[in-house]
Amino acid sequence: MEGLLANWITVSRFPVLLAYVLILYLAPAEWRLAAVLLLFVGLMLDTVDGVVARRRKETSLIGSVLDIAADRSYELVLWVCFADLRLIPVAIPLIVIARTTLTDAIRSIGVGQGQTPFSQHRSRLGIFLVASGWMRSGYSVSKILAFMALAITQAAAGFPAGSFLENAAQPLGRVALVIAWLAAAICVLRGLPVITGGMRRHGRTQGETPLSGKA
Repeated sequence: MEGLLANWITVSRFPVLLAYVLILYLAPAEWRLAAVLLLFVGLMLDTVDGVVARRRKETSLIGSVLDIAADRSYELVLWVCFADLRLIPVAIPLIVIARTTLTDAIRSIGVGQGQTPFSQHRSRLGIFLVASGWMRSGYSVSKILAFMALAITQAAAGFPAGSFLENAAQPLGRVALVIAWLAAAICVLRGLPVITGGMRRHGRTQGETPLSGKA
């Protein structure tokens, strides 16, 4: 990873996430509201590292894996935190965790064979849902909007009763919940080709002995 700027940008997202979570739980409402900008920076660095990698021609297998690891960390940590703070139902992080566990386990087989995660699809539908710019951007935007809306809602609810922000917290929370469910639905939709395609590609073990004993 030495010398690859894009990879270092990806790695920098982890301390940003840690700092935001600490503020989310430990800081007063004013700090939590200001930290929404920190969260936005951490989320947008996902786009920055991709742009840098392409322009500097630093695309690599480790870079692709690191990028997914950072995305997974943000997704899982933030969904769990917002569920713990009772801003979303626990069903959303459970759905995302189950989907993520399955897709990453299946992708790891291809990665072990030298294939990048987004190059492991053959069907047009699978490529569109998983690797196309439209779907990747759509999923990314839905997550960013959900996380930002939830973060603002959580901060606003901590302001004094009757203030503008405190009054805005409840309606904003309802909007955030709708966006969160939309993001979860897209997450499942994009995961289906990974699971079904992986099962088709790797479902049969080479040299497997038939259970019937017949050749």
